Amino acid sequence: MFEKAMSIFTDEVERIINSQEDTLKKAELGIRLSNRTLSELQRMVEKEDFEDLAEEINFFRNIKPIPMSYLIYFTEVRTCELSIPKLGTQPKIRFLEKEAKKINKFFSKNKDFANYMEQSRRYMDPEFFTRNKLDDFPFAPTINYYQYPEFSTSHDMLWAMIQAMYKFIHYIREKLHKLQPGNKALFLERKPKLLKWTGSKASLVEIIYALHADGVLNNGTADISTIISAFQDIFNISLDNKYKTYYELKSRKEKAKYLHQLILKLENRMREDDGE
Repeated sequence: MFEKAMSIFTDEVERIINSQEDTLKKAELGIRLSNRTLSELQRMVEKEDFEDLAEEINFFRNIKPIPMSYLIYFTEVRTCELSIPKLGTQPKIRFLEKEAKKINKFFSKNKDFANYMEQSRRYMDPEFFTRNKLDDFPFAPTINYYQYPEFSTSHDMLWAMIQAMYKFIHYIREKLHKLQPGNKALFLERKPKLLKWTGSKASLVEIIYALHADGVLNNGTADISTIISAFQDIFNISLDNKYKTYYELKSRKEKAKYLHQLILKLENRMREDDGE
C-alpha cells in the first residue's frame, strides 16, 4: 500500500537533487518533502496497520528509512551550510574536517549494527524492526528528527541515520574537493588501490543507473546518490556532473550503448572459452 507514496517521493527527491537550486534551497525543499512523505506514511500505518509481522518488519527496515534518511541528510546539509565559515578556505576546511570526524565517530559507535544491516542479516529483525520491542531498546536521546512511538521501532531511526551519514560523507567529500581539488586523499581513504576505472565516466554511469533500476543493492533501498558514492570509492574516480550525464544518456538514440556492448563482449568471451 506504500508503493505510490514511495514512487512519488523517489521522483521528487531526484528532481530536487538534480535541480539548479543552490544547496541550501535543495536542503530546505528536501526537508519539507521528507516530512510530508513521513506524515503520509504515518497516516497509512495508523489507518490500516500491518497484516503480519513480515510486513511490519519490511516497512520499518526497507520503506520508512528511505524518506527518514533523506530528512536526516537534508537536515545535516542545511545545518552545515548555515554553520560553515563564510570567509577563508582554511577555516572552511577545518570545519568540514571536524564534520568528517563526527561521522567517523558515529560509525565507530554503531559499527556492529551497521555491519548487521550491510551484511543483509535477518535474525534480529523481530527485535530491531517491530514496535513490540521498544521497551527493550529505548530511543537514543540524541535522535530527535521525527519520532513517534507508534510509528517507530528501536532501530529504524538508527538505520536511517546510517544511510543518511553515507550520503553526508559524499556531501562533505565534494565540498572538500572543491576547496582542495588536488587532494586525492579524499577519494583514496577507503578505496582498494588495485582498481581504477579507466573507461569513460558515461559508461560507468550507465552501469550505476542499471543497477539502481534493477533494485539489486540493499534489497532495492539504496538510492542513486549512495550507489554513486560507493562506485567512486571502489574505482577511485570522481563522477562530476553525474546527473547531467544521465540525462544526456537518455537523450541518445542508443540509450544503453555501453551495456549492450558488455553483453556482446561477454557472449563472445563465453563462446571463445567453449572453443566455438
